[in-house]
Amino acid sequence: MMRKIVPDSQSPRANLTDAQFLPFQFRQIFRSLGCAIAIWGLSAVPGMASERLLLRFGPLEKTVTVEEIEGFVNTGEIPESLQLFSSLLTPQLRNILAGRLNVEPEIVDSFLNELLNSPDGKWLMEELQKAIPGSSVAELRAALYLTLEQADGVSVTGFLRAYPQETLTLDASVAVKIALQLNASNLQSQALSPVLQRELAIAPEEVAAFVPQFDPSQPGTQKVRQRSLILNDRDRKRNIPVDLYYTNKTRGPLVVLSHGFAADRRFLAYLAHHLASHGFSVVSLEHPGSSIETLAGLTLDFNPTDVLPAEEFLDRPKDVSFVLDELERLGQYWGHLRERFKTQQVTVIGHSLGGYTALALAGGELDLRELRSFCQRRTPLGRSPADWLQCSAAELPHSKLELRDERVKQAIAFNPVIGKLFGEEGLARVQIPTLIWSSSKDAVAPSLDHQLRPFNQLAGEKYFVTAIGATHMSVTDIGNVDNIVSHSSVIPELMGEDAEPIRKLVRGLSLAWVNQLTDDAVIYRPFLSSAYVQSLSTPELAMRLSHKLPTTLNLWMEIVDKTNQPLVYKEITEEQSAFRFFEDGFTKIKQVLRPPQYCTAQLKLIFTKVLSNEA
Repeated sequence: MMRKIVPDSQSPRANLTDAQFLPFQFRQIFRSLGCAIAIWGLSAVPGMASERLLLRFGPLEKTVTVEEIEGFVNTGEIPESLQLFSSLLTPQLRNILAGRLNVEPEIVDSFLNELLNSPDGKWLMEELQKAIPGSSVAELRAALYLTLEQADGVSVTGFLRAYPQETLTLDASVAVKIALQLNASNLQSQALSPVLQRELAIAPEEVAAFVPQFDPSQPGTQKVRQRSLILNDRDRKRNIPVDLYYTNKTRGPLVVLSHGFAADRRFLAYLAHHLASHGFSVVSLEHPGSSIETLAGLTLDFNPTDVLPAEEFLDRPKDVSFVLDELERLGQYWGHLRERFKTQQVTVIGHSLGGYTALALAGGELDLRELRSFCQRRTPLGRSPADWLQCSAAELPHSKLELRDERVKQAIAFNPVIGKLFGEEGLARVQIPTLIWSSSKDAVAPSLDHQLRPFNQLAGEKYFVTAIGATHMSVTDIGNVDNIVSHSSVIPELMGEDAEPIRKLVRGLSLAWVNQLTDDAVIYRPFLSSAYVQSLSTPELAMRLSHKLPTTLNLWMEIVDKTNQPLVYKEITEEQSAFRFFEDGFTKIKQVLRPPQYCTAQLKLIFTKVLSNEA
């Protein structure tokens, strides 16, 4: 079984050659084409494109014109000829049509060759031939090649424009099955957005009644000092860089920040400075085995199994414990450190893989047996980047493992990578107050499997915060706006000035959270409320907070567990029960779809060349 081969979202693209970046692009073209296949019959352009589309859906057949389909794409209105397929013509699928994948022209040849010669590329070609009856490998290769050469990027319309048939026949049921297998967790998570926005909302009058006496997102009055150290762990042979933020008048717990994979200790620098300006000492550490330096040092000949060793899932929590030990030891020689860094009372805040780190330190028990089972039985084409990332830990020899540090009294996990790392019950062992943050458009660690399901396991005091419209990188420091992920055409990230409402909420929530371990807990308690969080919503970003998930959402997840199919949420009328709504939807899906067949190949065979360097 292979180690992880998927970097987190902060991949330093600028440090990689085009050839090194190919595996990342493989994953994205699969995703783009996979979603597009499901609706090939729903978009086209004149010219070389198919003038007509013959859609087959089970025993039904329907010929539609390009103009009718383009009308739907442009206006969202479903013409009479397409009413038969109205259940498929959702806003989510319409949005997919606007997506484009850009491939540098100079690497088209090598990109396509490696794509089609990979195991997953061959699988995709076989499935495409089923979805387009009568198509040949040569026709599909030619259409893909011409599509990749287009200046405006790969899209559904571009593929149709390049396909050499006047009438294109599409087996819609096969196409939908393919789409479901390609990153289904992300599609399912995005379908949840309207559920979360509606079910977690409080009444507008409650929000209007929330009139705070001050704004916790504003900077404090204290002057922040900063110092950098490199701490040497001789036993584990790891040098751990840390940035210390503190003031002359320190109060409350020590805050520890843990970054995600291929990031660094400055990923949440704005938050460190904000908390320090209010009197809290902050330690932001860099995990040497999974920092940006790790990925930047890779060469063209790197072995994917070395990108993220399994031991990193153990070393990350141990890095934090070691830093706490060292700060306590140094305090014996530097008295001012002992006064400013209260290592016996700690709040850990982590993002992405750092979110996993925080939860492991909080008491979550790793269930590696269940993780191995998941990684062996699921096709990689149905996974998000975080699904792959977690599978690095599958090589660890343990069955179950705890990395709890009793000094950690609180935890915040922003967009955490969780999945199956803690199994079905491991997070129930977390007894300290825990906040999990989720973003509805997180394509790296989709909310359904990496935040929503894990949140239900938590047994102690817990908070679930979701930012509907935000992405994986939205919480980052504005200084990271030039990160390669922010410019990706296939994983669009909301960052920079557009994400300021997210950072404002992060600053206010985090300050209120940390203050719960101080004498000012009561003063800051109102900011850990649904009213405060929702009051920061904008027309583009809906913010929600809850202590438990609504029944409707839990029922939705149960249906998905049984069917492995993403469902699209619809408004439930008063006359229609939630159970009847989902039961009817489930019945309709079963009538037109066969359950997706999952690959049972070993990870070592799956993760060879393709999908080996996901961001």
